[in-house]
Amino acid sequence: MSVEAVIFDWGGTLTPWHAIDLTEQWSAYTRVYDSQHADELAELLRAAEAAAWRAARDHQRSGTLAELLRSVGIEPSGDRHDRAMAAYERFWEPHTLIDPDVPALLNGLRERGIRVGVLSNTVWTRAYHEEVFRRDGVLGLIDAAVYTSEIPWTKPHPEAFRAAMTAVGVTDPQRVVFVGDRPYDDIHGAKEVGMRAVLVPHSEIPKSQRGHVEGDPDAVVQRLGDLLEVVDQWSVAGVG
Repeated sequence: MSVEAVIFDWGGTLTPWHAIDLTEQWSAYTRVYDSQHADELAELLRAAEAAAWRAARDHQRSGTLAELLRSVGIEPSGDRHDRAMAAYERFWEPHTLIDPDVPALLNGLRERGIRVGVLSNTVWTRAYHEEVFRRDGVLGLIDAAVYTSEIPWTKPHPEAFRAAMTAVGVTDPQRVVFVGDRPYDDIHGAKEVGMRAVLVPHSEIPKSQRGHVEGDPDAVVQRLGDLLEVVDQWSVAGVG
């Protein structure tokens, strides 16, 4: 059986891992939204975000940015919120740039007739992710994407991976390769549903974000550009 689809994690995979000051990201928002209470609000948002990621890790329960904001009393609408979100997105811009290998990699997969998908644990909206991909010139190279902000589950829940399979139009997990940087969320989760899993091992994942188990990858690539060779080998040998 040949490889029909390759599904990628986003942060730490399609875009390289960056260590982020997670309070400062919220300060970028709160300094615009409410300068008088900016520090207090930023700390509240940081705590709410940490709780949301614990729920994702421990219970595979998804969340949204709007829910985070509402949990600290901020209504995510109106001009003040829009200006604050613009500042928040400016903070993130240098940390969301695509890995330089990605355009050639995605083109190479599509030239082979292999569908390209994305499955990302995220609180951000589809519109934001698509704007990032559009900015970097790869949106048109992605056949389908699933963002956990739109579904009830996060990786490594099997239903998150099945949702991504459905999105790319493949029913047999043995025909799917998943690529990610997190041994629990990505590798363990993909292997549990029967996919092949490839680890990109460069992310310095905080202890608080690590899972309870780690999956055993079928391959490890030191750079994304090496993935085509792995996929070609599996396509020739047969997957499954």
